Amino acid sequence: MVVARSKATPARSSRRRPKAIAELIPRDASEVTIKVEGRDVKLTNLQKLFWPELGLTKGDLLRYYHTISPWLLPHLKDRAMVMKRYPNGAYGKFFFQKRAPEPRPDWVEICPIEHAAAGMVDFPVVRDLATLLWIVNLGCIDLNPWYARCDDPYRPDFLHFDLDPVEGAGFDRVRETALLVRQGLDALKIPSFAKTTGSRGIHIYVPIVRGPTQKEVWTFAKEFAINLERLHPELVTSEYRVANRPKGHVLVDYNQNAWGRTLASIYSVRPKPRATVSTPVTWKEIERGIETEDFRMENVPERVKRLGDLWKPLLEKRGRVNLEKIIKG
Repeated sequence: MVVARSKATPARSSRRRPKAIAELIPRDASEVTIKVEGRDVKLTNLQKLFWPELGLTKGDLLRYYHTISPWLLPHLKDRAMVMKRYPNGAYGKFFFQKRAPEPRPDWVEICPIEHAAAGMVDFPVVRDLATLLWIVNLGCIDLNPWYARCDDPYRPDFLHFDLDPVEGAGFDRVRETALLVRQGLDALKIPSFAKTTGSRGIHIYVPIVRGPTQKEVWTFAKEFAINLERLHPELVTSEYRVANRPKGHVLVDYNQNAWGRTLASIYSVRPKPRATVSTPVTWKEIERGIETEDFRMENVPERVKRLGDLWKPLLEKRGRVNLEKIIKG
């Protein structure tokens, strides 16, 4: 149950109809407190323009995340969240924050993870709608969860590749590379799932059975990327040093599998000119020729309502790849 209190909203009759998203987070208020499942969530600066040329505000961003939350939240549960905060919108300066800020509501769950340089770091965990709205209200446009769950941050349950075009390569080259990655994984009988990054590339994820350490997963991904480059040197590069990457190629970035690295999550809005969204897509859509700008804050919720969560299989226990067996085999 969600109810709202706003400085600009007069008292209403006790006979209330179900509230639309626009009523829950009013467009005519700069500040509102909404009650989400018994928890008070204060939302501020709702009319601040986050995408001035689109007329999209911080309130619009919060309304988007409210709408997409039934499909998004299962992918964030039990994972530490690295906060990338844009207090002045998509084109303002941003900063990363790992520690959950103080003061904070007592219902925000914490995931403590030991870091060599920083000691124990208390990351926030987005388990529910109240925490999701609280963290977006801090200025987090996109969401950056860990690939391992909090009960064992050293053993991920995903392997992934971040396909990033080098100067001179268009999105058509990214799509072509994505299909080559799928082909290589298929040869190993490894299922894979794709989503747009919402920026310039494509993310490819593989759900794995927990077991291999982060370093072992990273090593497998590195060997795969290097071998793919060897097979397709005219298109693919695995070169991590930016200055050494050949122009017109696509980086198959394995290094994001390193411990503590994160990527923008599924359904994350990106701080880009069209307010594009990191969106799950089918392999047939990639073959047909999608573009990043096809998936935006304004249209992704309707797509998901129509198609459902294309990445729901990544949440299941069944169908996960036994990477440990492949590594040792």
